[in-house]
Amino acid sequence: MRKRFLILPGLALLAGTVFGVRAISDNGRPGGDPSAASLKDGDILFQQTGGEQGRAVQLATGSPWTHVGIVFMKDGQWVVYEAVGPVRFTPLNEWTGQGADGHWVAKRWVGADRVDGAELSARLHKAGERFLGLPYDLPFGWSDDRIYCSELVWKMYAEGLGVHLCEPKPMRDHALGSPTVQRLMVERYGTTPPLDEPMISPGALYECDALRSVVEH
Repeated sequence: MRKRFLILPGLALLAGTVFGVRAISDNGRPGGDPSAASLKDGDILFQQTGGEQGRAVQLATGSPWTHVGIVFMKDGQWVVYEAVGPVRFTPLNEWTGQGADGHWVAKRWVGADRVDGAELSARLHKAGERFLGLPYDLPFGWSDDRIYCSELVWKMYAEGLGVHLCEPKPMRDHALGSPTVQRLMVERYGTTPPLDEPMISPGALYECDALRSVVEH
């Protein structure tokens, strides 16, 4: 389901007043990585991270992607707005170093070229302001008191642009049978996992028809 996108006058100013982040031109500017020259504010970046949680996410979702964030230009550098505990801005070159072999992919909302870039950036920033500093949501709940990476991206697009990139689905609809996933679930939920809790994964966002690939590094 996708809501109608509305342009509100003057919101471009929020990019400077809320986060001190400036929207960029369509050509973009590199932030220490030649691949970054094709980026725009609001692009969604995907990477693969290690550890038990990363492996469990891959097994449960059937996707290699385990982490996601939104890129913006700030003070002449690309930064990634991400939920890692706390929600924060991370320089792009630092963010890419977190992933396996430095590999990452950027995707863009298919409607981005029909919207003024400064307005799009400002609306996403306004939507993301309330999440800044929140702790990471280890149980992957849908409340707003803490938040995980793909939930942050989904809610910023839904609240800022009125765009549902894809629909969350309940925990029970994921592949939960592997020993790795089961072990992690017992650690976090005991014997009563919230199987009806809506969830959105990096892999689900990656496969969303509302996004198109713009950079692969």
